[in-house]
Amino acid sequence: MLLAHETELSQASYYEASVVRPAASAAQAGRSTTGVCVIGAGLAGLSAALELAARGYRVTVLEARQVGWGASGRNGGQAIVGYASDAAIEAQLPAADARRAWELTVEGLRLLRERIATHAIDCDFKAGFLSLAVNRSKGRALAGWIQHLQHAYGYPLQAIPAAEMRQWIASERFHSAAFDPNSGHLHPLKYCLGLAAAARAAGVVIHENSPVTQLLRGAKPVVATAHGEVVCDFVVLAGNVYLNEFGHAIAPELSARIMPVGTYIVATDPMGEARANALIPSRAAACDTNFVLDYFRLSADHRLLFGGGVSYSGATPRNLAAGMRQRMLRVFPQLADLALSHTWGGFVDITLNRAPDFGRLDGNLYYLQGFSGHGLVLTGMAGKLVAETIAGQAERFDLLARIKHRPFPGGALMRMPALVLGMLYYRLRDIL
Repeated sequence: MLLAHETELSQASYYEASVVRPAASAAQAGRSTTGVCVIGAGLAGLSAALELAARGYRVTVLEARQVGWGASGRNGGQAIVGYASDAAIEAQLPAADARRAWELTVEGLRLLRERIATHAIDCDFKAGFLSLAVNRSKGRALAGWIQHLQHAYGYPLQAIPAAEMRQWIASERFHSAAFDPNSGHLHPLKYCLGLAAAARAAGVVIHENSPVTQLLRGAKPVVATAHGEVVCDFVVLAGNVYLNEFGHAIAPELSARIMPVGTYIVATDPMGEARANALIPSRAAACDTNFVLDYFRLSADHRLLFGGGVSYSGATPRNLAAGMRQRMLRVFPQLADLALSHTWGGFVDITLNRAPDFGRLDGNLYYLQGFSGHGLVLTGMAGKLVAETIAGQAERFDLLARIKHRPFPGGALMRMPALVLGMLYYRLRDIL
C-alpha cells in the first residue's frame, strides 16, 4: 500500500541529492548464523546493531531497500527531547517513572551528540530548538508547558514573550515561543549513513536490498529472504510502518498498533548566509504547537527546509509543491522570490496515544515502533535499551514497554478513514 509512491518521494529528497552513498551492501544469500538479526537499517535498527556489537554480539542487519531509505533518511531533521505526547505517558506511569521516561530522552540527545563525536559523523548538527505559539491562547498553553517541564522534570526552557519574537524569527505569524538550547537539528540521512559506517566498522554485517519473506519463530528464529536465510538467537524488528509492507506479514499483530502518516517537506534554493541568519538569527530548528503543525529549519547551505501537511490515505497529495509553498509563504512571505528546489516526503509511524511502542514477542523477538515524529533522538535510545535487554538488563526497556497501546479503531480497512475524520476535528480546533 505505501510503496507505490515511495520511490518517487525518496528520489526527490534534498537529503538524497546532497549525499554520496557508498556502494550498496550485498544482498543476503545462502544460510548464515548470527547472534542477533535486526530487520530494518534505519536509525532504530542501526542503533541497536551498533550497541549490540559493542557488547560483543554478532549482528546481521537485513534492509529491504537501502540504509536510511524510509523515514530515517527523509524526516524533518529535528532532534528534540521529550515524546510526541508526554501526557499519554504521565497518564499511565507514576510521576517518578514518568520522570525516568523523560530523562531517557535527555540521555538520547546526549547519546546522539556522543555518537556524532565518537564516529566523526559529518551531519551538520546545530543546537537550538524553538516551539512557537501562533496566538495568545496557544501562548498561554505554551507558558504552562514550560512551567510543567521545569516542575515535573527539572528541564529548563527559555520563555520568549511576544515583545521579543522579532529577535528570534522574522515572521509575524507567531505570538510567543520557548527556546531549548540542548535540542537541535541535523541532516538525518548523513547521520544514518554515519551510523551504518560505524556499525560496519564494529563488525556488523548489513545486507541491503534484502526484504524479509518469512520469520519462523522459536528458540532459534529463522529469518528468510528471497535468496537465503539467517538463523539467530534474537530478532529485533525495526521496520516500523514498512515491516509488513513488502508482500509478507512478518509480525501482523503489530500493524494495527501503528498508523502510517505521510508528512512532506520542501527545500528552497540557497538564499545566502546573511539572509538566512536574518530569517532565524539563532539558526535553531522550529516547530509550531498546532496539532497539525508546520516545522522548519535552515540547512548548512542556507536553504529553508519547510515541513507540514499530512496525509492519512497513503497517497501523495495533489499539487504537493504548490500546497507546501503556500504553507511556507504564510510563515515567511518575504521568501516569495525563492524557487523550491526539492519536494519530498515519507511516512512516520504514530500510535493512537502518540507514545512509543516497544516490547517483546515470543520472548526472543523484540520490536521498536511508534516513534510518532520524535524518532531522531528516541531511536538512538531504543537501540540502546533493546541491546541492554538482550544482554540481561531489561529494567529501562521494560519501563517503556509498560505503556499500554490500543489498536486503531476499524482495523486495517477502516483505520485510515476513521483517522481522517478525527484529524478534521483537530484541524478545526487549530483554526478556531
